[in-house]
Amino acid sequence: MSNLAEIRNFIDGVHVAGCGRTFEDRNPVDNQPVALVHEAGEGEVDRAVAAARRALKGPWGRMPQAERIALLRRVAEGINKRFDEFLRAEILDTGKPVLIAAHIDIPRGAANFNAFADILAGVATETFRMDTPDGAGALNYAIRVPRGVIAVICPWNLPLLLMTWKVAPALACGNTVVVKPSEETPATATLLGEAMNEAGVPPGVYNVVHGFGPGSAGEMLTRHPGIDGITFTGETRTGSAIMKAAADGVRPVSFELGGKNAGLVFADCDFNAAIDGTMRSVFANCGQVCLGTERIYVERPIFARFVETLAEKARKLALGDPFDKKTSMGPLISHEHRAKVLGYYRKAREDGAEIITGGGVPEMKAPYGDGAWIEPTIWTGLAEDSAAVREEIFGPCCHVRPFDGEDEALALANDSPYGLATAIWTTDLARAHRVAAGIEVGICWVNSWFLRDLRTPFGGMKQSGIGREGGVHSLEFYTELRNVCIKL
Repeated sequence: MSNLAEIRNFIDGVHVAGCGRTFEDRNPVDNQPVALVHEAGEGEVDRAVAAARRALKGPWGRMPQAERIALLRRVAEGINKRFDEFLRAEILDTGKPVLIAAHIDIPRGAANFNAFADILAGVATETFRMDTPDGAGALNYAIRVPRGVIAVICPWNLPLLLMTWKVAPALACGNTVVVKPSEETPATATLLGEAMNEAGVPPGVYNVVHGFGPGSAGEMLTRHPGIDGITFTGETRTGSAIMKAAADGVRPVSFELGGKNAGLVFADCDFNAAIDGTMRSVFANCGQVCLGTERIYVERPIFARFVETLAEKARKLALGDPFDKKTSMGPLISHEHRAKVLGYYRKAREDGAEIITGGGVPEMKAPYGDGAWIEPTIWTGLAEDSAAVREEIFGPCCHVRPFDGEDEALALANDSPYGLATAIWTTDLARAHRVAAGIEVGICWVNSWFLRDLRTPFGGMKQSGIGREGGVHSLEFYTELRNVCIKL
């Protein structure tokens, strides 16, 4: 155990020990520890917030925008320069297959910095010329100023990608950040600190504190009076707790929360495209994607064929070594999360589901027998009020139900407390527009899934979040608008 690597907090440009407690960072592939993580206490959180405040009032706050944008581009270059190091750290933390991490997680982690550098360089604000009683007039214009010190609370499913999705616009706008990565995936957030130093980002601009939620670094950070705004991606229940903490001091929040996303498959769809897209939306990253599809509604004429084909492909998913390019699905993030997902598998059986495929734990050869593996699972036959249909599971599973006509499809899809994303599969363009207009979600794909233009708004309705990220929409959270009125 003493030979394990150590992951320390990153505060004011240096790695620092924590409060004296450590916890293990385990690889979900085989449940073996890969590092000891130093937990931050109140002292470390205070130091991180103070360092961020100094940088905000110091060199970072005084830096010209063009110079700040150039630094962010160097951060992107630094991630790409150390691509293999980031890739290995991400795979050891998450267990996800190399083909996913190498083509999505790490490239997007770097691309986020370039994207927001581009966006900030080209953004404009409004200007108004007004009349005045003396006839001379006045000129009003708006300027964007940084919000301040931002707490960035990150999830474990796409650790680098979703963390930089918040850090990049925050820094581009001139804020400083204190990041609390998930205790399950601490490595790449810490590694990014080194890339920040190498790029020349001033100390204190980017800080990382490790730990848990309640009673640990997460709660300490969100309650800290030196935090000016909180951005969080994760489950709705945690978002509610953070929102209560943010009420003290009336601090703004930006949340991307849970979902129970529906896919609508019409009989006139491109069948093969719909199958392939649904396979990705259900089983990518072992189902641990906030935008993933856990409810599939299929028009009755193609229902039986769709279920049979989807199950056939699901049975061919290759579970195994995440560094093997033949592996197509990794494990869940932890044994704790697997217990939760298996609980829903059990509830589905008890509620009378027809298990088309999966439903349990696969037998894995050594050295993977102790990993958090689970079978890709498809059900039919459940009532809409059953737990497996109603509640977010966050695993490689879906329930498939037939529908008759657009009205029923929309009613089924919208019957949810969540409203994050959907995928509609149809070749009827008029129908696509009608259904997209009627479905209660923040993100709607037609004949695709997870196709993202980083300039577009990203976020959910109902219990799936508050606010939007992406493009200029991110700037609405990470900046304050100041109106300047000049009497002419």
